[in-house]
Amino acid sequence: MVPYILGFRPDQSLVMLTFGSSGPSFHARVDLPRDPADFGEVVELLIEPALRHHVERVVVIGYSDDPELCEEALELTAVAMVTEGIEVVELLRVTGTRWLSMLEPRGPSWRRGADEGTAFDDRTHPFTMQGVIEGRVTLNSREELADSLVGTDFEAVDAVAAAVDDWGATPQNSRELEAQWVQDTLARHVSEGSTPSVTEVGRLLVACRDPALRDVAWGLMSRESAERHVDLWRSVLRRTPAEMQAAPASLLGFAAWLAGHGALAWCAVDRAVLADPDYSMAGLLADALDRALPPTTWEPMTDLVALLRGR
Repeated sequence: MVPYILGFRPDQSLVMLTFGSSGPSFHARVDLPRDPADFGEVVELLIEPALRHHVERVVVIGYSDDPELCEEALELTAVAMVTEGIEVVELLRVTGTRWLSMLEPRGPSWRRGADEGTAFDDRTHPFTMQGVIEGRVTLNSREELADSLVGTDFEAVDAVAAAVDDWGATPQNSRELEAQWVQDTLARHVSEGSTPSVTEVGRLLVACRDPALRDVAWGLMSRESAERHVDLWRSVLRRTPAEMQAAPASLLGFAAWLAGHGALAWCAVDRAVLADPDYSMAGLLADALDRALPPTTWEPMTDLVALLRGR
């Protein structure tokens, strides 16, 4: 289930699945440090949102090529969870294509070996098949997921850069007219599942320099349409020059959060921060992800007058 949820196969990671919270359940992944001295900080990253959302039960899974290191991290996490009154339903260590339950008793003759645990192949699992049916791609690593946001069509990037220059040199409409154009254009593409043209991307990027016009795009997003906004802003981001990526990356990240793709949202935040370390929308999104805020807390806002007034 984990690769299906995350969108990629984790490595050197701790993954927490939660159940029985006061709100919607959530899942989290953190990097597993190579230095045990850093385990405490990692455990805190998992404990804090679990306590905030009154999680009752968790499954914790460690992915590592170092069994002893992984087991130490899992044991520390389990102790911390139980101390806080959270039931650890299962504690699994995954190495390669084998998993081992840390909660199952081990006899006196047990020895760690290459064939310990249970072999598995997630590529043939029904969850994977369901993902194929839904059009969801499971990548082999988080790095592949991050790379999926990087454009490889340099001619398209150059064309968008030229369009940005053209729109930047064009006398601008009033803010109200440009807001209406942004709203109408994005609503049409989201409804039709189509991709903005080079000219439209250039105009959108120029508009998004104004936070109020960017917020017009932001306010259109809903949980029902989030997947289509993800597709739209991914297509925009992959054609956007690096120095202008903060706004489209943040919008993509927010849409990903609404759609329940936390890992993709974090990758988008990373892209936004690379372009502008102080970009406020990226900071807000990172805070929401850190706190494991559920997408149900968001309500779309399409009132252009209120948006342009910053309300």
